[in-house]
Amino acid sequence: MTQTDDLLRKILTETKVIALVGWSPKPERPSHGVANYLVRHGFRVIPVNPGQAGLMTSWGEAVRGDLTEIKEPVDMVDVFRNSDAVGPVVDEALANLPGLKTVWLQLGVRNEPAAAKARAAGITVVMDRCPAIEIPRLGL
Repeated sequence: MTQTDDLLRKILTETKVIALVGWSPKPERPSHGVANYLVRHGFRVIPVNPGQAGLMTSWGEAVRGDLTEIKEPVDMVDVFRNSDAVGPVVDEALANLPGLKTVWLQLGVRNEPAAAKARAAGITVVMDRCPAIEIPRLGL
């Protein structure tokens, strides 16, 4: 499926809860800045980082070690990991997040086999884009 502006607009207006895989507690890291931006724009962001799980909260959300720890509905998984790490993230998301609508891979992140697996399960996939760039670009 092509990543048209209409598709991106639909995703970003319908998404409410985002699990952000690869979140960093360091404010200078892109994953932290994007998560902060998304929270300021009304999204609920659940940070996922195995090294920080249980040690802290961010925006009132406990940091989770992986997607298996999330028991509430999630609309989107936003992935800040290397392209090679996307396959296991998608597998974990498909196995543990019923109702998931979108897998979003950040700038520079592409994994066609993982994307095909997600699409086969009815999940929309966005690759090599950043919601913090798309939201203002689309005027949302």
